[in-house]
Amino acid sequence: MKKQLGYTLIEIFISLAIGLALFAGILSVFVGMKTTTQETATYGELQENGRFALSVLSDDLLRQNFWGDYTGTLDNSMLNSVPGAPGNECLGEGLNNGTFPNAIGHFRTIWGQEVTSSAIMGCINDAKVGSDIIQLKRAISNPLALSSNDNYYIVSNLNEAEIFTGGAIPLVANSQLWEYQHHIYYVRDEAQGTNIVPVLMQGRLTTNMTFDPIIDGIERIRFMYGIDTDIPGNSGYGIVDTFISADNMTLAQWDNGNNNRILAVRIYVLARSILPDIKYTNTNTYNLGDVPVTFNDNYRRLLFNSTITLYNAGVDSW
Repeated sequence: MKKQLGYTLIEIFISLAIGLALFAGILSVFVGMKTTTQETATYGELQENGRFALSVLSDDLLRQNFWGDYTGTLDNSMLNSVPGAPGNECLGEGLNNGTFPNAIGHFRTIWGQEVTSSAIMGCINDAKVGSDIIQLKRAISNPLALSSNDNYYIVSNLNEAEIFTGGAIPLVANSQLWEYQHHIYYVRDEAQGTNIVPVLMQGRLTTNMTFDPIIDGIERIRFMYGIDTDIPGNSGYGIVDTFISADNMTLAQWDNGNNNRILAVRIYVLARSILPDIKYTNTNTYNLGDVPVTFNDNYRRLLFNSTITLYNAGVDSW
């Protein structure tokens, strides 16, 4: 009969040690792949949110001050009729910075401000201090066949226009119908479970001003306004001479007066991850135009920027 042989205790310990070493290596690779996957997913989310915010703001700015077929500057004197103020109206700075033109001062179709208090414009009470707010007024650039009681509209031809609400369209010869819109963008902090998430908000005009969150993870927005200071006939007329932040703009520059025209807007969007990563510390500085912002926390961020030409401000007629 053959003698039965087995493993010695030393051989078993050696096998266990080799097995543990292999397991530790595999576990290390797994943890590394999981961490990389999480980082990639986070940066993918930042890219998506930041680019979407930049796209929304850019598209609105490109069409700012568009009034259908009307070829001039929108003001109270050229309108056949102007409705009363909508509910929850938002008022920016200046004599004529409500939803519709009034008879005093230049009607501001673009205006912005750095937020220094969460309550702003008489219609917002949760704005994020340190970020910017911007308002834009224009016609939505798709002509309509019918109007309703749910929105404001502008009916216009080359020389005149009327703003109204309701199903009855005012008679303006050789005209088309467009939706009248007043948009406001700002950032607020929003509680989502146990986490505080910055959110890009949009104010939209229906029969009153309503606000909705549109993009999560947008921590700050900032705008620099491109000003042309040359008079008509000069070689530099129609070209941006300088970019100025909202808090440094003058009344004349907002009103496009005294050879100051806003021809472009530079947008800065700072996107932040929704959740913190305790394995990551962010001490980076992000330059939002003329303002550097430094952090010391566990959130990942990406900064996006773009410069938009205001085509409707750079021409005297369409």
